[in-house]
Parts: sequence; structure tokens; C-alpha cells
Amino acid sequence: MKQILLFTLLLAFTASAFEFTGKVVGVTDGDTITVLLEGKKQYKIRLQHIDCPESRQPFGSKAKQFLSQKVFGKSVTVKWDEMDRYKRILGNVYLGEGTSVHFPGGFFVDY
Repeated sequence: MKQILLFTLLLAFTASAFEFTGKVVGVTDGDTITVLLEGKKQYKIRLQHIDCPESRQPFGSKAKQFLSQKVFGKSVTVKWDEMDRYKRILGNVYLGEGTSVHFPGGFFVDY
């Protein structure tokens, strides 16, 4: 069922990159969030091109707290074109006003 839903979602878009808007309902760590789409389906989003300390690493809890303060409970737009081996969407995340979540000053390394 999940594969059919994902395949349908992929077919719905004709551009090379996909985009959707939803509400952030969870922050796993400093570079992974959960977005609720249309109040029905949750998607794990891994912020693309950055790396943060994991929860158990030094500054891991600070990284999670930093990202939570910026996005939790807010509407975001996710632009993506691939998934990782854990079935997370790898994407760029933007706040409602178009501001990228991939901003300097956080607890991450840009790569």
C-alpha cells in the first residue's frame, strides 16, 4: 500500500523535483523532521546537504533543540527528488515565507 501511494505521488508531479507543503509534527534530531501532509500522512524528511550531530553525540540535543525552535508546529514546503536507503525523503525545507531551513548559525555542517 505504501509503495502504491508513493508511486501515485511520484506520478502526480511532472517536474524533475517534487514539492509538497505540510506541518512539522516531529523533530527526530538536528537534521531530520516529520511532516504531516494534508492531515493524513506523515513523512520523514532528512535535510539535504547538511550533517548534524546525532542525539547521543556532543551537541546532539542542542542541534535538535535549535531545529525544533525554528520549525516545530510550522508549515513548511519540502522540495525533493530522492529518498535514502531508510525511505526518508532527502529534501530542502522552506518555512512558509520561503526562508530556507538550511541557514547558517545552526549546529550542522554544510556539504
